Amino acid sequence: MENTAASKIATVVRVTSGNFLEMFDFFLFGLYAEHISSTFFPAANDAASLMMTFATFGAGFLMRPLGAIVLGAYVDRVGRRQGLITTLSIMACGTVLIAFVPGYASIGIAAPLLVLCGRLLQGFSAGVELGGVSVYLSEIATPGNRGFYVSWQSASQQVAIIVAAALGYFVNAALMPQQLDSWGWRIPFFIGCMIIPFIFVIRRSLQETEAFKVRSSHRPSLLEIWQSMLDNLHIVLAGMMLVLMTTVSFYLITIYTPTFGKKVLNLSTLDSLVVTLCVGLSNFIWLPLMGALSDRVGRRPLLIGFTLLAIATAYPVLWWLVAQPTFGKMLMVELWLSFMYSSYNGAMVVALTEVMPVNVRTVGFSLAYSLATTIGGFTPFIATWLISFTNDKAAPGWWMTFAALCGLIATLILYRKQPVR
Repeated sequence: MENTAASKIATVVRVTSGNFLEMFDFFLFGLYAEHISSTFFPAANDAASLMMTFATFGAGFLMRPLGAIVLGAYVDRVGRRQGLITTLSIMACGTVLIAFVPGYASIGIAAPLLVLCGRLLQGFSAGVELGGVSVYLSEIATPGNRGFYVSWQSASQQVAIIVAAALGYFVNAALMPQQLDSWGWRIPFFIGCMIIPFIFVIRRSLQETEAFKVRSSHRPSLLEIWQSMLDNLHIVLAGMMLVLMTTVSFYLITIYTPTFGKKVLNLSTLDSLVVTLCVGLSNFIWLPLMGALSDRVGRRPLLIGFTLLAIATAYPVLWWLVAQPTFGKMLMVELWLSFMYSSYNGAMVVALTEVMPVNVRTVGFSLAYSLATTIGGFTPFIATWLISFTNDKAAPGWWMTFAALCGLIATLILYRKQPVR
């Protein structure tokens, strides 16, 4: 029994390792957005430079639907294990490219173009990474614990946030501002590159899931998979709305937090990093707890309850924060938003795997998730624009409110037609 439990834990670690790398690099891009903007996107106006950086960050999300369709169909055809190794290979190329590209001052316009290429490669692979991992976890889960198992897909991302925020804290504390601007911000990216070979080794030891083996006697063609996707397009679109609450809230409380704390609230970089680290830890704790709770009470109550809570509180808590910003208030607000995100996401991810037909489960999940992330991934850009356009520092709260409303509508649609737990 102990050996079986240890084997399951080891499998979860192996399959979620790529998730760690993806989010580690994504978060670093947001964490060092100010330094990346000055290195690769110099402009006369700091706000314009920052928005170009966030636009490049968001451009990677535009590739996710394409990656979901192409790589998702590939995974549904050749198997979960081989698909996860392929996505890791593509993701690694993008990570290495961003880490080693010289700045604009050295190679001119080629610098931002190469960074953009790196982001597009990352986005293409990430289009199916989350779906492939979530489906794999759902198919190896023990009976009655699917929500708990699948929640570790998101929980692994929180480990990446904690590690990245901790690294960022120590790098910022150890280096002078000039050193940080010149080369210090690259150190965490180099560390990410050093992790890649280790993740390859552990992911190659994955076994194919039994659920895929059962139907492996007939492997559908790409045409059959895409035809099935068209037949189930209404589920994919509803799934996209379901995921939007997750992507918007996640990128708001993680990727955008360092910039929000420093540029909008005028708090120190170290304060913002500490808050972000606490958010990652909070997410890591709540996600598996709420995934397990959804196994007991069902997905629907959590999805409805926490979308309503987000609609009611997202803007008011940010308004309270920006009225008199302090480190303590920012920490309280971010932890509240973290609780809502984690509680909703703990039920949402497993629900999305359950509503998708098994023969297109990976591509269906990945496309729904990627379409939502294409929108939600622009949250740092949208938040920056909303504040500039409305002159309201709490305006990002309206964006989260809209996303929560989409999640509520999608829950009511999916659970009317798909009575899943």
